[in-house]
Amino acid sequence: MKTEKYHNMLTPTFIYEEAKKRYQEVTSWKMALEKEIRQAPAGIIHIVRSGTRVQFYLRKDRSDGGGSYIRKSDTRTIRTFLRKAYQEKALKLLKKEMLSLELLLRKSGTISAQIRSLYSDYPPEIKQYLDPVDMSDADYVSKWLSQPFKGKDIPEDAAVYETRQGERVRSKSELTIANMLADRGIPYKYECPIKLGNGAVVYPDFTVLNVKTRKVFYWEHRGMMDDSDYAGQAVFKMKSMIKNGIVLGDNLIISEETSANPLGTNEIKALINRFFL
Repeated sequence: MKTEKYHNMLTPTFIYEEAKKRYQEVTSWKMALEKEIRQAPAGIIHIVRSGTRVQFYLRKDRSDGGGSYIRKSDTRTIRTFLRKAYQEKALKLLKKEMLSLELLLRKSGTISAQIRSLYSDYPPEIKQYLDPVDMSDADYVSKWLSQPFKGKDIPEDAAVYETRQGERVRSKSELTIANMLADRGIPYKYECPIKLGNGAVVYPDFTVLNVKTRKVFYWEHRGMMDDSDYAGQAVFKMKSMIKNGIVLGDNLIISEETSANPLGTNEIKALINRFFL
């Protein structure tokens, strides 16, 4: 399949969003450990190893060079102070990670936005000469939608279903899918052709862009699955797409209906929420 040149840009990693989530998680653990350490009894545990033997001593503080011997049978005391020692070490590491994340959060989001706006700030007459490292979502969508294509012809005597964007589609369900995508600001192309590796051309019902991840999905709506000939053609089409890297569960979405079980708007909404929002 041909890939547009503007796709070869920085791949979205969402490191900023992930860093925010990680920071919140680390902060939560830090607070929990601090609370447990405050509630723990005073003193620290000292471990003495001699060969395979391990002995435990309870010291008042780090300046205490001796300590009281803890019998092995006193597992509760051993567990309490070992847990406290572990938590104190973990707390120090969590604080270090928080400092690193704070630095990342202060810098990363700002610089990423600057990289994207660098291309966006140029006027159109200059943009046409540039190969951007990255661009804003609005510019990316504009370029993606501007790529010309010729869809599959619809017979003149076929029922007319026209979307709110002025496109003609083949069925009432496709009309609903198109309008629900458009209402949510999700870019799509109707019956945009794909040339497969064997030279054959297929026309996915919808080619849809997830703006946030900039990943393209192909949405096949199979509207007459109670018709054996139609169902056979649909399966053959799906198999051809799978052989060319368009795989259900990755970048292929399939919705189905029969005359007795039509596709509902709630089902369309669920698919849109799952893959694009």
